[in-house]
Amino acid sequence: MPDPHPEKPSVGPPPADKRGILQKIAELLHPSPENVPDLLAQLSQAEAKGLIEPDARNMLEGVLRMRDMTAGDVMVAAPKMDALDIDAPIEELLQQIIETAHSRFPVYENARENVIGILMAKDLIKLMRAPALSLRTLLRPPVFVPESKRLDDLLRDFKANRNHLAVVIDEFGQLAGLITIEDVLEEIVGEIEDEFDEDEDAGDIYSLSDNTWRINGDTEISRVSEAFEVDLPTEDFDTIGGLVSHEMGHVPKRGEAFHGFGLHFEVMHAKGGAVRWFKVRRSASAIADAAEDDHQEQGPVASAAHPEATPSPRAQAEKGLH
Repeated sequence: MPDPHPEKPSVGPPPADKRGILQKIAELLHPSPENVPDLLAQLSQAEAKGLIEPDARNMLEGVLRMRDMTAGDVMVAAPKMDALDIDAPIEELLQQIIETAHSRFPVYENARENVIGILMAKDLIKLMRAPALSLRTLLRPPVFVPESKRLDDLLRDFKANRNHLAVVIDEFGQLAGLITIEDVLEEIVGEIEDEFDEDEDAGDIYSLSDNTWRINGDTEISRVSEAFEVDLPTEDFDTIGGLVSHEMGHVPKRGEAFHGFGLHFEVMHAKGGAVRWFKVRRSASAIADAAEDDHQEQGPVASAAHPEATPSPRAQAEKGLH
């Protein structure tokens, strides 16, 4: 016999989605292969209908791409690593830290392949204030990961261990490179502004202590020509990064160098398929030619009184250079 007073279904808001953000991301990170193309197509349709912004679509697609990527795909290769020698003088270490402008450095002993720890740049201040301290006491234990480690798993490890840098090793246990949490996140959100990405108003040509200059890859060729008193071609390119890449036949990576136009360019920082910063110095032949020209213009007496024949870009600060 049916119940004469059946309970009425409760009417109210639908149950709240109790899945956390990490669980939702995890579900996106591990979709079944046959669903990925459909999901990408749905994201494209959602953007076309105005349901999500283009940036949101790019981020979601980045999350999906991570499922097939490993540490070896985005790491900085060992030859391009900025690493510190445990036995180097403190002054030399400080100079390297200033020039590269990183916050963390792998530290090696005897050979670059023998990474013994990670040094936080800020910890070097402790050593300067208390010279009796040993640099070894400031090192933090390195975290080693294999090249085959998936990026999504590595991101979870970074978050769980509150670690921002890992040393990558190959299948034979040899040093392969390093990877940072920024490298992983950039696969999702795109390029992240860092300590090298300064405002345009902050300047684009900087004098360094070793008589070289740090030049932004987006600096106009005409500014570089004016600063170094050289004649750089401007017909096909606007920026010094584009010109050097064209002359080399490819976009150079960190550590690569180019000689030309009386200058020596070394790539300090490259990201997103472009050179961000060069370290530049005059070539020996250019310095000799400038000295000869100055000698002919000023005469022997003036040249003896003013032995510095080559003007420095720093001296041209009145022209707007920094």
